[in-house]
Amino acid sequence: MIIHSQAIVLKSFSYSNTSIIARCLTREMGKISVIIHGAKKKNLQKSAYFQPASYVDLVFYFKETREIQTVSKASFVQTWPHLQNDLKKIVYVLSVIELTDKTVIDRDPHKELFDELVSVIRMFDSRNDRLNLVFWHFELRLLSLLGFKPDFEKRDFSGLTLPNPFGGPNSRELLNGLQNNDPDSLKEIPITKKDRAVISDYLTTYLKYHFDGLNKLKSFEVLKQILV
Repeated sequence: MIIHSQAIVLKSFSYSNTSIIARCLTREMGKISVIIHGAKKKNLQKSAYFQPASYVDLVFYFKETREIQTVSKASFVQTWPHLQNDLKKIVYVLSVIELTDKTVIDRDPHKELFDELVSVIRMFDSRNDRLNLVFWHFELRLLSLLGFKPDFEKRDFSGLTLPNPFGGPNSRELLNGLQNNDPDSLKEIPITKKDRAVISDYLTTYLKYHFDGLNKLKSFEVLKQILV
């Protein structure tokens, strides 16, 4: 079966001297792995399409019995010109990419989550300040779309008491706003150092409670170091 779908590349690595295997979140099929034969050949230069966070249009051959599908065509839907030379933006984008990869199961289509991921990468590319609002917004949307929408008033779970999400001077207003509105609607609310620590701690703990394998997210550690 031939599938035509938009995709965000989550991860890629070399396979043989000329080919690439990539893990992608596709709009039509969910998370899948694909192989791109000859991607590294100089006359083809397909490898540029399969860097993490690339937003591409894919045509691939899908077989239910195969773990890795074969790509026949690839082209960019949109590029991100402002990410390339901004380390903070790059790390934020890699963080949402890695978070998506670790929380979404294979072949489980979720068009709304795909659109949210595209939207947040676009925001990181286009804006230059308060990037943490965009990141927190995505974490909340991811949780909500996967069935774990936080109730900020509930802190006691089996085997865990969550950090107080309202421990910062503006964290209550910020979290409630981010859960229900676009980050741009919160431009007038100050973000203090305490707010950043409280919100980050709460969301990270909440995510780790609901999803296995989030204790060693490389991009999160790099992001933490850059922000400090």
